[in-house]
Order: sequence, then structure tokens, then C-alpha cells
Amino acid sequence: MPITPDQQAEIDALRSQPRQTLRAVSEGMEAHLYKAIPVLDHGFVRVIDYMGDDAAICQAARVSYGKGTKSVQNDEGLIRYLMRHWHSTPFEMCEVKLHVKLPVFVARQWIRHRTANVNEYSARYSILDREFYIPEASQLAAQSVVNNQGRGAALTPAEAARVLDILKGDAARTYDHYEEMISETSPEGEAKQGLARELARMNLPANIYTQWYWKVDLHNLFHFLRLRADAHAQYEIRVYAEAICKVVADWVPAAYGAFEDYRMGGAVLSAKGLDCLRRMLKGEVVTQETSGMSKGEWREFEGVIDR
Repeated sequence: MPITPDQQAEIDALRSQPRQTLRAVSEGMEAHLYKAIPVLDHGFVRVIDYMGDDAAICQAARVSYGKGTKSVQNDEGLIRYLMRHWHSTPFEMCEVKLHVKLPVFVARQWIRHRTANVNEYSARYSILDREFYIPEASQLAAQSVVNNQGRGAALTPAEAARVLDILKGDAARTYDHYEEMISETSPEGEAKQGLARELARMNLPANIYTQWYWKVDLHNLFHFLRLRADAHAQYEIRVYAEAICKVVADWVPAAYGAFEDYRMGGAVLSAKGLDCLRRMLKGEVVTQETSGMSKGEWREFEGVIDR
């Protein structure tokens, strides 16, 4: 399960002790503070701390004080202007610190976003829990024939069952060996030297769960979400991004609305793409052969104009 009874008790205790503050507070984010949002079979995302709100973005853009203008519409218009014209620094004034529990292979993909502060659970110091990500059968698919880093057609029920048996069996076997290697007692009950944890961990599979604290500013968080909440992102990291999207939408609703409109729902066209679009609007039939684009570029262009 994502949250143990002890962890839930700690969350309840933290949320039962509100403190008076003079800093800017987002009521939407306060509702999420400390709570764990379940993700996958054993994972979660939860907000540990945050700084700033929509007004902080406007304040930074104007380099002023107070809550910005008296008009919420003016502040929202400013935020949309900043997003539309790629003015990133005002969004960097907002930050969030997340506690994330995730499979190691997802963490290795996530850490490619090098614009955050990260502190991960240490398997050199502590013993990892016997928790592994085991996909739902519906998420098991063959290698894509179009995208070398993606999934294709779903496996047949029989093949999916065979794969799940392998995953579960390998996870259990490697963890048994991990415990055996670090144990200071032999199977016969005699004292022995256990292998160092920093060495024993190398035998564990990439679907074991790890945890970290991840602190990032809003500009870089939006970049992460644009890539990882996209429909083309790997499912296992996308569900984490989608959970974070819901939190951000409550934290900074005006900024998230602009992000959703211009980044998630918008598109960027190359000069060739714009030229093809203009020709199409004039009634010309444009094909990949007459577009000047490669097959891959043309396929992506068609995906944009067919939305």
C-alpha cells in the first residue's frame, strides 16, 4: 500500500496543527499540504512545502509590492502574456517541495530533469522495503514498430500472464537474496558477516521503489509537466505528472490555466510547417513529398493540424 498507518498518523498530526503566518498562502495548495496522492501500486506524491502563488508571479513581473493590481483579470492577463512570450523568470519565484515514492526505473527517467534539488532515500544507509512495481496486465505492450522508445500493441492475455509471472518471481527472488546477503545470521542461526548494504543493493531490480524529496521552481516544473504529462510520455512517469498537474492547478490556477492553454494545448510549428499551413489555407494540396519535410516531421505536422 502507498501509505502505512504510521505515515498516515504523521500526516494527520501535521495537518491538525495549523500555524499563523504572514507569508502568501494559496488556499488551494493548503488543501493538499502533506496529503499523499496514490500513484501506481505502491507510489505516491505529496506536497511538503511551497512558496508563492499567482500574485507572486505578477509581483515579480512588475517588481512591485503588495498583491499586484486590484483587478484579478489584469493579473490573469499579465500571467497569460508572460506565458505566451516565454518570460520565465517570474514563474521561478514560486517553488514547491514534493515527497515522491516511485520505482527506480521511473526515478532514473525523472532525474534527467536536472533543474531541481533532490535528496533520495539512501540504500547505503537503510534497507529498502520489499515493494516492487508490478504493472496491470493492460499496461503490458510489445515494442513499438514506429517509436524505438515506446510501446506498441498490447500483449495477448496469455503472454501478459507469462510476463507478470516472470516479474513477480524475479522480484521476490532478488529480494530474498538481498536479505540473505545483508543478514548477519546464517540460515542455521549462526552469526556471520553480512554484505555491506551499498553492495547488496546492486542485485535489486529497477522496479523496486525508492523515495525522494524533489524541490523545483514553477518554471522548471512546467517544463517537466509539458514533457511528462504528454500523451506520448511513458505511462509510469505520466501518471505521476498527471497527479502533480492536479496539485498545481489548485496552487496557481491562473498560471496553470495559461500553461494548459499555451504549452499543453498549443503547438510550435517550424518555418516549413508554417509555410505548409499557409499553402493549405489557400487551397493547395500539400503532401509530404511537396512539403520539404522528412517523413517523421510530416507525421508530427499532421498530428498537430489534426488535433
